[in-house]
Amino acid sequence: MATETAAQRRDGARAAYDAYLAACPARELLDTISDKWVSLILNALSDGPLRYSDLGRVIAGVSQKMLTQTLRGMERDGLVSRTVTPSVPVRVDYALTDLGRGLQPVMLAIKTWAESNIERVHGARQAYDSRS
Repeated sequence: MATETAAQRRDGARAAYDAYLAACPARELLDTISDKWVSLILNALSDGPLRYSDLGRVIAGVSQKMLTQTLRGMERDGLVSRTVTPSVPVRVDYALTDLGRGLQPVMLAIKTWAESNIERVHGARQAYDSRS
């Protein structure tokens, strides 16, 4: 039986997390964080916890089903925490976890870039479409 050196084990571990490989577990996380609802929820929660209903108002166009589904996935991934306060009606608040706060600056930068460059993108699309 061949033995591995510590360097070989480290190289093997690095190769296991190469997002360009189809079987890489990190690709699953990239799929999650590239979802538009995930990025919008992360940015909406950047200033602090919000109630479910507030999130629905802040993020125009998200259906209740999609908001619920996305929040559940984010909670499962450890990006948000869910706090239920027993009252009438029941109050449910969502907040970023430490893991979510670590991702939030990246997502805010992407949101800011998109807002700053949308006109250039529209111009590029029009130029492309006029050539086609």
